[in-house]
Order: sequence, then structure tokens, then C-alpha cells
Amino acid sequence: MNAIANVRKRLGVTQAELASALKVTQGNVWFYERGQTVRPQVAARLIRYARQRGLALTFDEIYAEHLEEHGPNDAASAGDGCPSDWGPSGPGSRELVQ
Repeated sequence: MNAIANVRKRLGVTQAELASALKVTQGNVWFYERGQTVRPQVAARLIRYARQRGLALTFDEIYAEHLEEHGPNDAASAGDGCPSDWGPSGPGSRELVQ
């Protein structure tokens, strides 16, 4: 199961409810659950939302599939893993912000 779908199920919310909390469309959530990369700003909102509902969540958990696919030496992992290290295209980007 995709990381976003797994988190949503653990939170016990629908795609529509999660979309509202993340300030995205239900269609966005649908795409995230099928592998589209979650933008860092949305991931941060998801972490805050999960925390408010009692679920501890990290960026590593959200991007686990990306890390498995690209490995730890990908540009997204070159820094400390924070969104500020990622290029404008998010963790899938090969650009590292200097």
C-alpha cells in the first residue's frame, strides 16, 4: 500500500477529509495514493495534521517509496532530508538548493 494511503487509513479519514485538511483537492489525494510525489509543503501539512490527530509521522515515512526507488544518494537525500534542501520539484528533483 502507498505511504499516503497507509497514513490516511491509519488516521481513519476519507480522501475528501484528508484533502480538506491538506488544502488540496480530493483528486490530488487520489494521485498521491497512486505514486505522485507529494510536494514538501503538503507533506508538512500532513505531518501537522497527523500530529493533531495523535499520529507521529515523519518526512521519511511519507517519502519512503521514493527513497527505496532512488536510494539514499539521490539529491533529495544529500542534505538533512528537510524540504529546504530540495530543489523546486521536491524530493524527486535532481537539483539541490545550495
